[in-house]
Amino acid sequence: MTIHQGSCHCGRIAFELEGEVGDVFDCNCSMCRRRGGLLAAFPRAALRLTTPGADLSTYRFNREAIDHHFCDRCGIAPFSEGKSKDGAAVAMVNVRCLPDVDLAALNVVHVDGASF
Repeated sequence: MTIHQGSCHCGRIAFELEGEVGDVFDCNCSMCRRRGGLLAAFPRAALRLTTPGADLSTYRFNREAIDHHFCDRCGIAPFSEGKSKDGAAVAMVNVRCLPDVDLAALNVVHVDGASF
């Protein structure tokens, strides 16, 4: 299994992610449209912070069901946490924060999050 090293721009929020990047999601909700991330879903257990969790800043909006984590120093949002429809804990990782991932090789799925 592949282990990716990821981080925000300044490195204050860093993590390891175990798993293969499959499809990535380009969402048009008000948050994703502005932030410009490409998201991939993983079980939350696949993501391990390597820096203190206290360094995460968190934003919630709309139904407040997703914790959108970001760095208050550089502003980059490397991942979000929430629950899948079956209640499992998931991490939506911004693959732009994984330097070893070839973005041009990814299958991008467009998601209409604006309609939810």
